[in-house]
Amino acid sequence: MSYEQGPIRPPSEAESLFVRVTRNCPWNKCLFCPAYKRKKFSRRPVDEIKADILEMKKEVDKVKSYLSKFNGADGFPREALELIYRQEPELLQIALWLFRGGKNVFLQDGDNLNMPAEKLAEVLTFLREQFPTVERITTYARSKTACRRSVSELKMLKDAGLTRVHIGLESGHDPLLKYMDKGVTAEEHVEGGLKIKEAGLSLSEYVLLGLGGRAMWKGHALDTAKVLSRIDPHYIRIRTLAIREGIPLYEQYQAGEFEPLDDDGLALEEKLLFENLSGSSYVVSDHMLNLLEEVQGSLAHDKPFMLGVMDSYLSMTEEKRANFSLGRRMGIYRYLRDMNDMGLFNQVEGVRKRLRDEGKDIAQFLTEYKGRYV
Repeated sequence: MSYEQGPIRPPSEAESLFVRVTRNCPWNKCLFCPAYKRKKFSRRPVDEIKADILEMKKEVDKVKSYLSKFNGADGFPREALELIYRQEPELLQIALWLFRGGKNVFLQDGDNLNMPAEKLAEVLTFLREQFPTVERITTYARSKTACRRSVSELKMLKDAGLTRVHIGLESGHDPLLKYMDKGVTAEEHVEGGLKIKEAGLSLSEYVLLGLGGRAMWKGHALDTAKVLSRIDPHYIRIRTLAIREGIPLYEQYQAGEFEPLDDDGLALEEKLLFENLSGSSYVVSDHMLNLLEEVQGSLAHDKPFMLGVMDSYLSMTEEKRANFSLGRRMGIYRYLRDMNDMGLFNQVEGVRKRLRDEGKDIAQFLTEYKGRYV
């Protein structure tokens, strides 16, 4: 690949073109985060980013030359995609982006508002000049950094083409934010989020279920609900904590200092969060680690439905909850209703029996199994 790519992106940006603006994260201390492996943060020079964009444009032109071989075909025929995969697989990422419409761009890495606003605006303007079909440009950012930006700077970025900011709020509970070394306070979360909204940008805030463990789950749920209700972001995206080797929190878990919630605890925490959450945000549960993927919809209109999903899980017998939890974590189930398929249900029961026969603690097994996922 003739241009740089960062390590991660949100699931909602799976069909986007990735342009790396900064490298890694300027804070990079959160106990739960595996993303940047303690690598040093740096801002890429504007000319270097522009050079990457021009390389991407060259690849776009190459992909379009393949399309010319399919005269008369509507749009982007799948046969062209297959031909590119066979002959020039290095073009596949660009080809897939065009195949999906060529409209969305995601700026990598972890906090691009850290770049001087004028320089980021220059990148955004150049990007739109090179790719005039682009309609949405999004980025990760930290609340702390958004606090340091003026509303006028954020409006400048919007005018240059930025449309949405993704922020990892994770929690609104100050003791938990301090314990996890998040480097931000609940009040700064609110201030940063409100500034982004005032500038006219779309705002996605991420909540990390399970972050408080057994010790702080109630404070995590209640205070996060307060902070999110004050911000009222356009999107609330649900995530679930996974404890894996390589993150600082794993050491606390191994030492017994951090006790993770089991899936029953996660459902209770999520219910307490939603019972105290108000506003007009749209809730998205777009990650495979979430226990209850059905929890999705408008807070203003669908809150009773979402709470009903949690109640449906919690009202099941202990045996059925254990079955769903295991089936969901292993990718056998996606939704609660999948348990009605007796073939799938019995498949999960077979796994449960095998784990019991091997003397394994299922809750611990699931905690460690979740750690396999990014």
